[in-house]
Amino acid sequence: MTTPEKNLENRYVNDLRRFGFSQEQVLKARASIVPIGLALVFLAAVALVVGSWFTSSTGEEYLIIVAAAVIGGYMALNIGANDVANNMGPAVGGKVLTVAAAIAIAAVCETAGALLAGGDVVKTVSKGIIAPGDAITVVEFRYLMLSALLSAALWINLATILGAPVSTTHSIVGGVLGAGIAAAGVGLVNWVTMSKIAASWVISPVFGAAVAAALLLFIERKVLSAPDRLKAASTWIPVLVGLMAAAFAAYMSLKGLKKIWKPSGIQIVAFSVTAFAVTLALARPYIAKRVLTLENTKKDIYPLFDLPLIIGVALLSFAHGANDVANAVGPLAAIVSTIGADAEIASKVSIPLWVMVVGAFGIALGLGLFGPKLIAIVGQKITRLNSPRAYCVALSSAVTVLIATTLGLPVSSTHIAVGAVFGVGFLREFTENPNKRKLRPGHKLNATADDAFNSRNLRGKRRLVRRSFALSIAAAWVITVPASALLAAMIYAGLQLL
Repeated sequence: MTTPEKNLENRYVNDLRRFGFSQEQVLKARASIVPIGLALVFLAAVALVVGSWFTSSTGEEYLIIVAAAVIGGYMALNIGANDVANNMGPAVGGKVLTVAAAIAIAAVCETAGALLAGGDVVKTVSKGIIAPGDAITVVEFRYLMLSALLSAALWINLATILGAPVSTTHSIVGGVLGAGIAAAGVGLVNWVTMSKIAASWVISPVFGAAVAAALLLFIERKVLSAPDRLKAASTWIPVLVGLMAAAFAAYMSLKGLKKIWKPSGIQIVAFSVTAFAVTLALARPYIAKRVLTLENTKKDIYPLFDLPLIIGVALLSFAHGANDVANAVGPLAAIVSTIGADAEIASKVSIPLWVMVVGAFGIALGLGLFGPKLIAIVGQKITRLNSPRAYCVALSSAVTVLIATTLGLPVSSTHIAVGAVFGVGFLREFTENPNKRKLRPGHKLNATADDAFNSRNLRGKRRLVRRSFALSIAAAWVITVPASALLAAMIYAGLQLL
């Protein structure tokens, strides 16, 4: 039988629980409202600034350009929230960078990549997927690009809310494809370019996985499994850092510095070799000093990859900014090119600086406001990462994106990053022997150790890659293109009714 004092105590406890729950809900609401509010402020600023620059345009053109700028900014926010998170996930999952540090590095490098090296890929996305010719008018072309932007942005926003790392490249390509077909039928689509883009969707994750697995296998054999790990680390880690510097130098020579310097092939090779030599000379004493305080264990070797991983993440972010800014502002640049007295659908698009700034700043802001959720998913859900594994993923992703950017192909960084993570995970399954784990005879689930190892359930638990997550990612990839295409077609049809 309860006493009055006990009843009073229970009442106080229940009141405290209700108060705690209410306070928790308020904090969660505040945490979601603040980022949304800042994003709306950014979009409002884009509308005001762009609107002040195009006051001389006619009423319809003025509305289209302001709407396109706002939707382009909205698209950039979603790319930052979804796609950039895929690139930063390995570093956070490997416990090398905090979420805040990863966001800061990505924001700076994404912006630099977009502004220095994003122009050529923007042309590919805005002009390569469809071949308008005389099939559609200028006004129809504007509505087509506007529909593609909005459909892609809405789809990626939904995927981010659901925690699905979808491809923004798939989204925008599907949007342009669907709106183009709605505007003038299947004949409007440049199927040659579409086939190249589709091939890159398959090639990029496979290539990313292969490079990441090869790098990890090299590190495992030459460093982590060496009898004298400290000596091996002093020998090989500086070489890996130097190779990464050489690759970055080659890319900057080809793309990043083209506005002020157009080197020949020999100059590019010389620049890359110099970068390798200088970086190697700096890395050797740094690694040699570090190993003096370490033990000859794998766990002590892991931190030696932290600095190379951070450099690789910065390189990857620069490459992503150069490549994926096209997804945000490519259609916007195409719309801007049709504004004016002599409006026409030009064969080449001149990319205004303000268009690039909207895309670059929007990506960085979207990463800071909404990126941590998917950073955690990519970094922790597929396979367990440590510093060397995360380094292999980051460098593999960077090399693949840089090659794609050089070729002017809008590959999906989501496919590349996730493919590299799977490459690392499956290599672990192949090289690591799960049978090293011993079970005592008479185990409560099995009579003998052999029975335990032959058990289907336990065999599933020994897998080092989560198959269910792979299936969900694959499903999201398959759905994205038709979903964004259908949505774009519906938006285009709605705009035609206005």
